[in-house]
Amino acid sequence: MLDGRKIREDFPIFQRKIRGRDLVFLDTAASSQKPNCVIDALSQFYRESNANVHRGLYVLSMESTHKLEQTRTHVADFAGANPDEYYTVFVRGTTEAINLVASSHALQNLGAGDEIVITELEHHANLVPWQMVAKQTGATLRYARIDDDGRLDLDHFFDQVNDKTRLVSFVHASNVLGTINPAKEIVSRLNERGIVTMIDGAQAVPTMPVDVSDIGCSAYAFSAHKMLGPTGVGVLFLKKELADTMVPYQFGGGMIFKVKYDTTRFAEPPERFEAGTPAFAEIAAFSTALSYLEELGMDNVLQHEQKMASYMLETLRQIDGLKIYGPPDDQDRLAIVSFELDNIHAHDLGMFLDFQGICVRVGHHCAQPLMEKLGTTSTTRASAYIYNCEEDIDLLASALKDAQSYFLRTLG
Repeated sequence: MLDGRKIREDFPIFQRKIRGRDLVFLDTAASSQKPNCVIDALSQFYRESNANVHRGLYVLSMESTHKLEQTRTHVADFAGANPDEYYTVFVRGTTEAINLVASSHALQNLGAGDEIVITELEHHANLVPWQMVAKQTGATLRYARIDDDGRLDLDHFFDQVNDKTRLVSFVHASNVLGTINPAKEIVSRLNERGIVTMIDGAQAVPTMPVDVSDIGCSAYAFSAHKMLGPTGVGVLFLKKELADTMVPYQFGGGMIFKVKYDTTRFAEPPERFEAGTPAFAEIAAFSTALSYLEELGMDNVLQHEQKMASYMLETLRQIDGLKIYGPPDDQDRLAIVSFELDNIHAHDLGMFLDFQGICVRVGHHCAQPLMEKLGTTSTTRASAYIYNCEEDIDLLASALKDAQSYFLRTLG
């Protein structure tokens, strides 16, 4: 069992006081904090190994290239993407990864009469690209609904899939409700029909064991900054048979095999999809973040995540006037809890909590259609991670009760 208090000692930001109070960070679903080892790895790279990759024949460049390629191998092993089946493509984040598949595959292959299926749970990054593909190609975009507990309605999901369905894209775990979708079950049934599958794993890979090859999807994406790594780094795993048919959507250095004045031959994947200079320093430091999580053990991370989810649900349910969205138990959700408190606007509540040193996310969480589905415009979201403990949730609950008293007095 992980000890959030002990783990917190590895993260220098928790030495900081916020308005004279200890920092209570409950916004990891947006971006995680960084341990000393990752910060040191990034600093050390700039101090000792900084040089561009794949171009120089001198020691610094070769070291930099080696570290990038070492991370490529490391991250594939971490997430179970068999290199015989998948290419590992470095991008800026999950958003760019999904846009890459939309532009390099869907725009090139879909047309009028074809259909795309996504779900009502999606982040804008896994919704808007498919809207644009549908608009530009004449394809139809369908939405699989969720039930009253925020779980995907699998019967309705598969009712949306038919002989016209060419692509299905869905979130592995919701950034708003914490819902964990049964990715392997879904993909297995879609693979039987030869449908391309894209998974947004931005919340899943940081918090639970993921085996991409076992899931068997066509494409899987996630971001380093949500799992202790630096910003500006994302990973896209692409099934080789899909990637080999895809054209690049960004052009420039690093993604070509041969250029003449009148023609260009592109490099093989994954380089074909990595135009320009990558975030090579950040990619190198990402490997250190992966090692840190491996040392903890992803089974232990998930166990801690669901323990925190259970405690949050149990604790927050005791507050009168607080409405929680999402699955009611901890077995099929992460420690991401969205809620409303009385008639207090989420923005006002977030500012009040900030004065208590508590960091949460407020607003629509880049999921406005989901907010509309839930019958609201914004919620307050608390998301815990490996460095959180029950005391953090107790402090949140106490501050929420203080907010009720404050706004009752202020607003009458």
